[in-house]
Amino acid sequence: MKIGVLGAGQLGRMMAISGYPLNHQFGFSGNSNDEPSALLGHMFALEDNADNIESLVAFADVITYESENTDVEIVRKINKDIPVYPGEKSLFTTQHRGREKALFDQLNIPCAPYQIVNTLEELQQAVSKIGPPAILKTTTEGYDGKGQFLMRSEDQIKEAFDSMNGVESILEGFVNFKRELSLIAVRGIDNDHKYYPLVENTHHDGILRLTIAPAQNIDPEVQKTAEHYMQTLLDEMDHVGVLTIELFETNDGLVVNEMAPRVHNSGHWSIEGADTSQFENHIRAITGMPLGDTSPTHTVSAMVNIIGKIGPTNIALNMANAHLHLYDKTERDNRKLGHINITANSLTELENSIQQLSDFLPN
Repeated sequence: MKIGVLGAGQLGRMMAISGYPLNHQFGFSGNSNDEPSALLGHMFALEDNADNIESLVAFADVITYESENTDVEIVRKINKDIPVYPGEKSLFTTQHRGREKALFDQLNIPCAPYQIVNTLEELQQAVSKIGPPAILKTTTEGYDGKGQFLMRSEDQIKEAFDSMNGVESILEGFVNFKRELSLIAVRGIDNDHKYYPLVENTHHDGILRLTIAPAQNIDPEVQKTAEHYMQTLLDEMDHVGVLTIELFETNDGLVVNEMAPRVHNSGHWSIEGADTSQFENHIRAITGMPLGDTSPTHTVSAMVNIIGKIGPTNIALNMANAHLHLYDKTERDNRKLGHINITANSLTELENSIQQLSDFLPN
């Protein structure tokens, strides 16, 4: 099939790399031939010329997207002619934190207390009800720690409000958690579901730096609970493709933080660490192919993000169990330039390998 991707970044790049062996073709929307996906398929400049939507539709049999910040109106227009997966409901819900939290409430999925705020007075009322401590976030478009303010005391209310620059925001109660987890799943057109194991994520300055897969010392009931939350969301949104939920592990159980209707940074380990990667399974799902096995290929795996500077990649190339993935992006502060996957047959082997790659991790 011919697959159109709204976006031309590294996620589209890795989808294409996994999809070509399955005999699919790819086209991408983007403004520059310097984007990571540019050399892997046809380029359509949707953002510059709305008429090029017709060119993408004429090329593609099915459309998918890289980001929950994709324009819903573009998706709605395209979907009149060819299918877009994940569908409009998934996109509309996940691109707004308020709608996302409301869906969690509707489905009885635990999440932090929250309140939408548009004025300083509304923020003051929300703080009196929820916190501090609490986190003020933009309702849309924030990612990798952007558009967020951690409020530790009521003295910071004015500072927090000003940091949002007048855009609609959401105040979320602070969750005391033991560690951050995420679950990636895939749902096919035929309603088949597959789940990857819960993984543990470590962030620095709001950016994911390290993922351990599977997360260690996870009770099987915790995995089942996460899968139950996931299936409830997949079915409610009639979601086709990969869906990711980020969770907090607390003393009282799992609390869902947010979700992403797409392949996700915390699933990059699956390229070498699972029988079928998240990227291949997403392509399988949206093209109506049978879903692949999500079982880990090794006892434990890890993903180390390469942020800002490419660094001494020969270290990884000289390691038998390390796998380098660069995205053809120029260096820039806090930019995701690539990642290194590690596969290991024991936790000790994994820890030793991560130590060898310490140059890529924050102090």
